[in-house]
Amino acid sequence: MSKGRILVVDDEEDILELVKYNLEREGYLVDCVGTGEEAIERAAAIRPDGILLDLMLPGVDGIEVCRELRKNPDTRTIPIIMMTAKGEEADVVSGLEVGADDYVPKPFSTKVLIARLRALLRRTAEKKDEEAGELIRRGTFVLDLGRREASIAGKPLDLTFTEFEILRLLAKRPGWVYSRSRIVNEIKGSDYPVTERAVDVQIVGLRKKLGDADLIETVRGVGYKFKSN
Repeated sequence: MSKGRILVVDDEEDILELVKYNLEREGYLVDCVGTGEEAIERAAAIRPDGILLDLMLPGVDGIEVCRELRKNPDTRTIPIIMMTAKGEEADVVSGLEVGADDYVPKPFSTKVLIARLRALLRRTAEKKDEEAGELIRRGTFVLDLGRREASIAGKPLDLTFTEFEILRLLAKRPGWVYSRSRIVNEIKGSDYPVTERAVDVQIVGLRKKLGDADLIETVRGVGYKFKSN
């Protein structure tokens, strides 16, 4: 029995063959494409269980691919691991902020890559089971965790992947204060190169989209909380 279907996106043929071979040995079904345009099209067509996405692609790069997949309701919840040879923190942060779930720097061990993929697929499945059908309501604000949708007075909010994750984290425990470092750790994990300043930037964007709802409060010197009433 297949462990799931994985889409591998890389413009280097030898990497595609190596990753495909090792994933198939582990029991996964594997689709491979070499461009960003193909990745967006194939992901929408087959809706894989996970995507291994190279950052440096000809034409549409991995950042833009990730952004487009997160915009599409059919692909926005698919787990994505970036495979990147670019070690600069800014490049990794850019990928994470548009919705990548994890990253593995090149050159990588295929055992490590598969272990990270396996762990991500498990966490994603557990979260879906836990949050299926769960709604959070505050006045006219509604957060549908299962569908990953948010709205105010019936009007959908166009949230980025990271904005939704921050809102989900805060809204599940209204009144609880989360430090910036804890928000980063809860959403991305303690080993991610995401600065605490990035959290402030995300909160500013969220507040603009929430408008008059005014649901997120600043706790000076500590962090943020979701209004409890």
